[in-house]
Amino acid sequence: MFNARPERNTTTDHSIILGGGVIGITSAWYLARAGHQVTVIDRQHGPAQETSFANAGMISPGYSAPWAAPGVPLKAIKWLLSKHAPLAIRPTADLQQYRWMLQMLRNCTSARYTVNKERMMRLADHSRQCLIDLRMETGIEYEQRQRGTLQLFRTQKQLDAAAQDIAVLQQLGVPFELLDKAGCVRAEPGLASSQEKFVGGLRLPLDETGDCQLFTTELEARCRALGVQFRYGCDISALNSDGQHITGVSVTNNDGASETLSADNYVLALGSYSPSLLRPLGIDLPVYPVKGYSMTIPVSNEHNAPVSTIMDETYKVAITRFDNRIRVGGTAELAGHDLRLRNKPLATLRMVVNDLFPGGGDNSDARYWAGLRPMTPDGTPVVGATALSNLFLNTGHGTLGWTMSCGSAQLLADIVDKRHPAIDTEGLDIGRYQRQPGGQRESRTGVRAGKGKPAYP
Repeated sequence: MFNARPERNTTTDHSIILGGGVIGITSAWYLARAGHQVTVIDRQHGPAQETSFANAGMISPGYSAPWAAPGVPLKAIKWLLSKHAPLAIRPTADLQQYRWMLQMLRNCTSARYTVNKERMMRLADHSRQCLIDLRMETGIEYEQRQRGTLQLFRTQKQLDAAAQDIAVLQQLGVPFELLDKAGCVRAEPGLASSQEKFVGGLRLPLDETGDCQLFTTELEARCRALGVQFRYGCDISALNSDGQHITGVSVTNNDGASETLSADNYVLALGSYSPSLLRPLGIDLPVYPVKGYSMTIPVSNEHNAPVSTIMDETYKVAITRFDNRIRVGGTAELAGHDLRLRNKPLATLRMVVNDLFPGGGDNSDARYWAGLRPMTPDGTPVVGATALSNLFLNTGHGTLGWTMSCGSAQLLADIVDKRHPAIDTEGLDIGRYQRQPGGQRESRTGVRAGKGKPAYP
């Protein structure tokens, strides 16, 4: 079990964290717990105001899987022609969009899927334990429920295809239950009136739910108690470098005044906006914004409402239960940084929740939202060191930022402090995208791939 109380540094290194979402705030927590002086910078007026604000609420280590999978290219073509398509591609003038799509397609093989899923689940399972430890230590409350996730299959073909995911779950020792129709209804009684719509499901009993924005806000308050400083309303314009390390970060404050802030270490946790700050430094980070939508409705009938999270495999829509609310999240839209709400994906969210849980929530009081998921082509986030000695990355978590936040942040704190990492870091850092001499890819997060020994620059 991960030790939630690491040895504190004998020196008070100052770490600046760029980003005030769930990834940035958890990074602040673990670095502050390790003895760092920490400053968080964000352009918004408070924590978790962008991607972390109204996500699906799933904490699903067992559901951690890359979008790049065998058969996805053919499915994508069919989806584009579907009325309730889980995917929409809106061409832009940004060449990075097409490059990222090509990189993703290259990962749609059985071999790459297995490697990528193992990496994601390794980090996600570590994060699950870190969240448990954090919750025990702090007593934090965020409308959490520990009642599992049910992946719902509408067709026998989907149920049969789950065998590949089950093989990885077995390999990693992750508990699961393969359920028939009756088993799904026992797990989620609200599905009783719609059981003709599905054939079975895969239940992951260790998965959880919770309000990510509430969690982040509560953890921010605990960070303040540890002395973490927050600079909200600051636009971040550049990371300054001498070619060896970062010398400062240029920001513009609310009053229009510009200044340069300096520290010993810098952590980039800006999600979809991370690549633009790295590009001038010569660091190519293949993270692209994938827009997702959500709707939040009040529970209107307890018996017809979900008790935890259901993932509709056909429409890639998650339905999550909070205390007195239902959060419905899904769709993937490739359209750059466009955050406009579109009616078609919102109609899909309404259709799915009404189809599976008719009468469970009050659609007349729905609140809609869209956010940008920072996706890598292979699905695995980028956590670790860079070629610049004091610049670290914690970004690219896609749909799993909430799921992987605590584990990624704890691992990052290990790496910054050059402690032996709590888990194997193979394939988790930017090194997997950068070829070394001889054609090899090398991890810089602290453990060389396959060696299991510290390897710091």
